[in-house]
Parts: sequence; structure tokens; C-alpha cells
Amino acid sequence: MLIDMGKVRVAVPTKAHAGLDDVVSEVFGRAGTFTIIDIEDSTIISVYILDNPASSYKHGSGPIVVKTLIDLNVNVVLAAELGLGASELLNYHNIRVILVKPNTKVADAIKENLAILEK
Repeated sequence: MLIDMGKVRVAVPTKAHAGLDDVVSEVFGRAGTFTIIDIEDSTIISVYILDNPASSYKHGSGPIVVKTLIDLNVNVVLAAELGLGASELLNYHNIRVILVKPNTKVADAIKENLAILEK
């Protein structure tokens, strides 16, 4: 897979549909939504919200979410916590994980990690 080094697609498990004003969910696989952010040359160029297809699953939500993020060509996940299965799948598919504090505003999580995101 070729990745434009000046562009990165970030997925953040979130609680609602508030985009950059939303907050990072405490959970990954069962988060209500995912906020997807495209960043190019340190500038946010697009933001959209994806309803999590596995949010109501009692078990096995992680692999469903990872498959969805792979299909969306996500390069990086900002999350508060990941289960072992999801973590291993993301690693296997070369999707970088950056841990952030739960309930952090998405815009702040992006801003605080911008230098790491673009490496």
C-alpha cells in the first residue's frame, strides 16, 4: 500500500456526531461513532462521522471495526484503550495506534499529537 507522506487519515472512536468537538470514547470496538479526519501538511482537510456498525455487539466488535477502518484506508487510530485482538489486527495492517486520554476533545487530541501523526 502506498501512502502519501504528506497526508494521513486518522480514526478516533467517539461518543456522538460532533466531529472535532466530540470527545474520545473510553472504548474502541463499541464506541458509538468514529470521527475520521484527513490531515495534509498539518492542516485538517476533511472530517466526517461514521456510525460504528459494531457498537451494540457484546463480543467481537474489535475485528469488525478494524475491517471497517482498513476499508476506509485509515493510517492512524487515536484511542483511549484497545482490546488485544483489535490492537494486534491494527498492528498487522500497519495502522499506527496513539493512545490518548478518554473524554479528550477530538480537536485537542489531534492538536496534541500532530507532530507524531505526520511522522
